[in-house]
Amino acid sequence: MISKANGLSAFHTSLKAVLLGTALAVAPLSVVGITTAAIAEEAETETDRLNAFFEEEFEKGIKRSPIYQSYLGIKTDYDKWDDPSEEASIQNLADQVKSLSRMRTNFDFDKLSEQGQLSYRLYEQQAERQIRAAQFRNHRYYFNQMGGGQSRIPAFLINIHRISNESDAEAYISRLLGVKAYVNGMLKETRKVADLGILPPKLVFPRVIGDAENVIKGAPFDDGEPSTLLADFTKKVSRLEVDDDRKAQLIKGAEAALIASVQPAYEAIIELMKAQIATATTDDGVWKLPDGERYYAERLAWHTTTDMTADEVHDLGLAEVARIHDEMRAIMKKVEFEGTLSEFFTYLREDDQFYYEDSDEGRAAYLADATSLIDTMRKSLPDYFGVLPKADLIVKAVEPFRAKSAGKAFYQRPAPDGSRPGTYYANLYDIRAMPTYQMEALAYHEGIPGHHLQLAIATELKDVPKFRKFGGFTVYSEGWGLYTEYLPKEMGFYTDPYSDFGRLAMELWRAARLVVDTGLHHKKWSREKAIQYLMDNTPNAESDAVKAIERYIVMPGQATAYKIGMLKILELRAHAKEALGEAFDIRGFHDTVLASGPLPLSILAERIDDWIAEVKAGA
Repeated sequence: MISKANGLSAFHTSLKAVLLGTALAVAPLSVVGITTAAIAEEAETETDRLNAFFEEEFEKGIKRSPIYQSYLGIKTDYDKWDDPSEEASIQNLADQVKSLSRMRTNFDFDKLSEQGQLSYRLYEQQAERQIRAAQFRNHRYYFNQMGGGQSRIPAFLINIHRISNESDAEAYISRLLGVKAYVNGMLKETRKVADLGILPPKLVFPRVIGDAENVIKGAPFDDGEPSTLLADFTKKVSRLEVDDDRKAQLIKGAEAALIASVQPAYEAIIELMKAQIATATTDDGVWKLPDGERYYAERLAWHTTTDMTADEVHDLGLAEVARIHDEMRAIMKKVEFEGTLSEFFTYLREDDQFYYEDSDEGRAAYLADATSLIDTMRKSLPDYFGVLPKADLIVKAVEPFRAKSAGKAFYQRPAPDGSRPGTYYANLYDIRAMPTYQMEALAYHEGIPGHHLQLAIATELKDVPKFRKFGGFTVYSEGWGLYTEYLPKEMGFYTDPYSDFGRLAMELWRAARLVVDTGLHHKKWSREKAIQYLMDNTPNAESDAVKAIERYIVMPGQATAYKIGMLKILELRAHAKEALGEAFDIRGFHDTVLASGPLPLSILAERIDDWIAEVKAGA
């Protein structure tokens, strides 16, 4: 067994050697098959040359990830999974270091256009943050209730692997056959990091076991109804224009693959989780991990693109919670509720008028009403946005196999080729965690003008390198999502005071995240203390609070990005209004925020300043 200290030290030493060796022995472009002369012949400007370089590097990157290819609608390796090994990750990082060095060596920043310089800086920043994060690569939990391997595999096959012809169906079967090796690779890494002292808290294991058991429940694993994956495959194959005998043959192939590969893989997950839970502890924050303090600081920097300390984030959260509580009290008076804010929270949690019926009909009604809200919002968008996406947006319930452990709601971006729409997923497993008064804000955040507008527009950008279209900064995307919960109030929505309270409740939730995330990972709060903080300070259901805290535990720092990003966008908007006066145009501001794809906050601020200067010059 590798000792915790020695194991991490060996990893860091080997990684450092790879990075230093790569940086010191960078091959010229000619060695890697990209001659400067060849590129120059095809491009007239330095920016064209740089963009060609970016495209080639992007293509190299996606070739290493069959999963990412499928998300992009590419079917080149449609029958394969990624390599989950640490060796593959280190090689990918080494390739990133080489690429960064080649860019710095072979392109003249001063000769680039404005967009070229922006791309150069973004590529450089993304590479540098990946290199900084690499020292903590082993700190992640491969199996957890929030997108861990056990749920990521079926979610990917169901939502991403399309079957348009027989070849696609055969590729699906090949992927089923490959699940065993793919899972074994993740299990190997899970055992390795456990030997380094990196183990999820005890609460995670029952969630993972439950997810895994759900995947291998039903036919062909037992005599029940078709399992989640068999039902998905059968439904997709039934739409093919082939004869019934061929359809039956394909389905039998899938059944055989499920038994031969998926079942033993998921049984192995369950076996390891049951073994590891015996040594897991109830210490929930990443402070417990080797070098945990530095790891959390890196996670905060990664997700917020700022240098804010954990204490600064915590204090900001406390201040925002107090401010929003005061605004809530004003609405409480408007609806003539007699009592304290805490009593009003209890009233909202317990009164049936704020919830859909806990039935199939109630869930269908929720989805229909959420869709209606989005359809109504569409009509108002042209008054606030000059650029709108072409991709469609649909609303779906989270699939049953992962609903119990998945988050409250989330968004999946559309495929670049238009073959898959943007999707707003609502988790209706616990209908009491989805109150009617929060429905409006949630639909705007996950749908429009929130994530769908931002991510679909980024996907459809012209003359922008693909790494900018498909990259991301949590603080930018989630800051935009939270900003677009607030914006509809200015657009004339939230006419029901309870719905406006729901908007504030959603913002309060994100403010409280600043407190509990830093509480868990920096101040060593227990899971129970963090849950109680949410129960005392927000109107959300207890089940909502439990699921949220367990999410923050396995995703350190991510939850802090929402409020920090929203506050920055509001700050930049106020700055632009003051600078431009009557020349300020909200459509121009929003288009500027979205026009360059995802950005770190410092560069977003620069883009707004550039826009202000352009408007002044034009005026």
